[in-house]
Amino acid sequence: MIQSVGYAAQNAETNLAPWNFERRDAGLLDIEIDILFCGVCHTDWHQIKNEWFSGIFPMVPGHEIVGKVSRVGAHVTKFKVGDLAGVGVMVDACRHCDDCHSGQEQFCQISPVQTYNSTGHDGLPTYGGYSTNTVINEDFAHHISEKLNLAAVAPLLCAGITTYSPLRRWKVGKGHKLAVVGLGGLGHMGVKFGLAFGADVTVLSTSEAKREDAKALGAHQFVVIKDADALAAVKGKFDFILDTVAADHDVNLYLPLLRTNGTFITVGMPSAPFQVPSFSLSNGNKTVTGSGAGGLLETQEMLDFCAKHNIVSDIELIDIKDIYPAFERMLKGEVRYRFVIDMKTLAN
Repeated sequence: MIQSVGYAAQNAETNLAPWNFERRDAGLLDIEIDILFCGVCHTDWHQIKNEWFSGIFPMVPGHEIVGKVSRVGAHVTKFKVGDLAGVGVMVDACRHCDDCHSGQEQFCQISPVQTYNSTGHDGLPTYGGYSTNTVINEDFAHHISEKLNLAAVAPLLCAGITTYSPLRRWKVGKGHKLAVVGLGGLGHMGVKFGLAFGADVTVLSTSEAKREDAKALGAHQFVVIKDADALAAVKGKFDFILDTVAADHDVNLYLPLLRTNGTFITVGMPSAPFQVPSFSLSNGNKTVTGSGAGGLLETQEMLDFCAKHNIVSDIELIDIKDIYPAFERMLKGEVRYRFVIDMKTLAN
């Protein structure tokens, strides 16, 4: 077994705190990664607080992981010691079901294994990136370019692929008008990818304070949704709306902003169910759809695209001891735009 130090929640009522634990040893096809940085995702909060379902405790969160390969199994061919590597939201799958065969391992129908709060095929619980190291099969690790700011790459493993995937799947690009709801960790990546794909991008926000931020990111328009006149001015304007908000909210505010045959895509995963009247959909042939993270090939495609176009997340680097002030700011939407933990602060 491999010794690891992490920040864990012992149950849903306790705070994250230092915890010494063991990971499985690296097998023939595994790599061991010394974790350098880990992004802080809203999902981490949802899961340590059992807001979606009952978790597996102790729980070490974190699924936006980048680091350096420190050991490789005897049969590993894709990585060597010293390579940069990334780990996203999943660490294994059955590899045989229809979804796995179609490159959508994130939806594995048989035995999906999430990066944390999950059970591996060996029967052991999985632990995430708020820790000093991890072990993963080489097929589920991603190559990271040395050209980019490594800390700012970490959120690409979740926030990046979560916004890249639906925009690619719906072929959003030149000639399309895209609205991004919310300008947080997911939202600012949606803006960056929308612009990179050639779309006309508008940010829809509850906060006037985000106007200059949206402009700095390159958004073409900014609309405060509390301004009834501004909202009325964009009614029926958008081909696509990418909703990145994780907090509970009423999506019916946004459906009238879609053009005929427009598509509303939710990626924020709020806890409360959406309540959508059927007439809101049938009037204009509107589509409401969701999207999760991408598969292995698509995630690597996204990372390569980001390396080519110099795209990373806008981050605030933090000491892991400051995780709760960071959570508080994240829940209030005050971070610009993703917290990333410098894992050296845990190792030291």
